[in-house]
Amino acid sequence: MLGLVENHSLHHSMPRTAAFFDLDKTVIAKSSTLTFSKSFYQGGLINRRAVLRTAYAQFVFLAGGADHDQMERMRQYLSALCRGWNVRQVQEIVAETLHDLIDPIIYDEAASLIEEHHTAGRDVVIVSTSGAEVVEPIGELLGADRVVATRMVVGDDGCFTGEVEYYAYGPTKAEAVKELAASEGYDLARCYAYSDSATDLPMLSSVGHPYAVNPDRALRREALAREWPILDFHKPVRLKKRLPHLSAPSRPALVAAAALGAAAATAGLVWYASRRRALPNT
Repeated sequence: MLGLVENHSLHHSMPRTAAFFDLDKTVIAKSSTLTFSKSFYQGGLINRRAVLRTAYAQFVFLAGGADHDQMERMRQYLSALCRGWNVRQVQEIVAETLHDLIDPIIYDEAASLIEEHHTAGRDVVIVSTSGAEVVEPIGELLGADRVVATRMVVGDDGCFTGEVEYYAYGPTKAEAVKELAASEGYDLARCYAYSDSATDLPMLSSVGHPYAVNPDRALRREALAREWPILDFHKPVRLKKRLPHLSAPSRPALVAAAALGAAAATAGLVWYASRRRALPNT
C-alpha cells in the first residue's frame, strides 16, 4: 500500500520502530466510546436522555464540529455521568457487544496498514483518547502490540468515582509516545503516526513519518503546509472478513482484556491515561 516493508536482514543492526495510530475516525469510522451508549442504556447505566445527548455528541464528532471547549464540556458531563458505575458491569457490557458494534466499522485501509507495519517489523501502538476498557479489547482484535488509553479513578467499592487520573489528549499523547520510545528503544525519526485531528499535531510532529487520515479542516491545512501525506480511509469492513487468520477472542478473554482498564472511564469522552500502566507488555 505505502511501500512500508524494510529489509529484515537489516533489523538486527537498526533501532526499533513503531507505528502509532489514533483510533476514532482513523482506524474505526466512529467514536469508539460513544458507540456503546445504547448498550449502556440497555444495561441500565444511563437513561434515554443521556442516550440522546451522546447521540448528539456522536453527530458533532463525526461532523468534525467539536472544538476544544465543546469537547471539554462533554468530557466533564460524561465524567459526572459515569460516577457510581460498577466497573465490572461496564467491562462485561463492552465484552458482550464489542464485535457487534466495533467489528463492522474498522477501516479496511487501516487494517492493511497495520498488516504492512507488522510485516516491516514495526510495533503497532494504538494511542487513543478513548477509555482503556474499550481501546484494549479493540487493540487485541487489531493485533496491536501496545495500547495507550485513558483511565479514571475507581473507588474501593469497584465503581468509578468520577475523578480523572490523566487526560490522554493533545500534548499528553506526544508525551506518551516519547516515553514509549525511551523505554522500548524506538527511533522516532523512523517511526510513523496517523491521526484525523489537529489536536494530535504534537503526536504527529514527534515522529519522522506523520500521516493525516480523513483530516479535519485544521489538520488538513497543517498537513498541506508541512507537506505531510493525506490519506482517505472510507471502506469500513468486518475484521473477520479482512483478517480471517485472526481468531476472535472469547467473551472471557475480552472481559479479561477489559479488566486491564479497570480504572478507565467508559462514559464516552472521558479519557485519562496512566503513562506506564496504560502500556501493556507484549
